This record gives sequence, C-alpha cells and structure tokens, in this order.
Amino acid sequence: MPRRAKAVKRAIAPDAKYHSMDLARFIHKVMLNGKKSTAERIVYKALDIVEQELKKNPLDVFEHAVKNATPVVEVKPRRVGGATYQVPIDIKSDRRLALAMRWLLASAKSRKGKPLSERLAAEIIDAFRGQGTTIKKREDTHRMAEANKAFVHYRW
Repeated sequence: MPRRAKAVKRAIAPDAKYHSMDLARFIHKVMLNGKKSTAERIVYKALDIVEQELKKNPLDVFEHAVKNATPVVEVKPRRVGGATYQVPIDIKSDRRLALAMRWLLASAKSRKGKPLSERLAAEIIDAFRGQGTTIKKREDTHRMAEANKAFVHYRW
C-alpha cells in the first residue's frame, strides 16, 4: 500500500455466463492457484443447484444472499493509553461485499462430506433464507459492535 498515492482499483471483467461483476468477484475468491476455469465450474454448478431447488433466477438468489450476509459495522482494536478497546466502525461498501463473499465461501468450505459446489449451493440458499453460518457470523459482528458502542468516541 503506497504511503502518499491512493492505490488504484483495477476494473474486473464481468463473468461469462451471467455478466455480473459481483459474481466475477466471487469466482475470483473461489479460485485457488490461478485455476479460474475450475472456480467457474464450481460456482456455476452451485448456481444450477440453487436454480433447481428454489425455481428462481440464480443470480437474483445469489445477490440477495450476499445482501443478507453483508455486515454494516465491525469492530477494530484501538490502543489508547495502554488499553486496547474494540471500537465499532462503519464499513466501506467494497469491504462489506468482500466480507460477505469471504464469509459465504468460508462457511461453505467448513461444511463436510459433499463436493464444494453442493456445499456452496446449500450455503447460498441458507443465506438467501436468512439463516445459516454466514448470517450468524454477520449477527455476531453486529452484536459485538453494539456491545462496544460505548467506545465509539475513540474512532478516528
């Protein structure tokens, strides 16, 4: 990260099938060792499973699931006079989206016993319905921020 100049955000191309920028970012998060075609196959298969189960547009379901999983506030540690306080801070939109996608993927990977595409589909459906591990993670983050609201004056 440069000290003076702003880091320039690179524009990413939308995904091939649905032409969505958010889905392209999610595919990049799924990708390991530069194997983009494998990541695309996993994500598209998961979206096909979502479409079969819910009988809805899978892109709308994915976007709604990400929206449900998106946090608004988080806590950051601030060191003041020898004590460390957990200070609630509003999250910028890019980081909100990144956290939601990261949590979705981590929750899907933590499930066991099935291929990743099926676990990812199940996690997307759970997040769409407002339940599951990802939603619990968001609520825990919000609860932590609410509990530490007294330290909001340490924000800078």
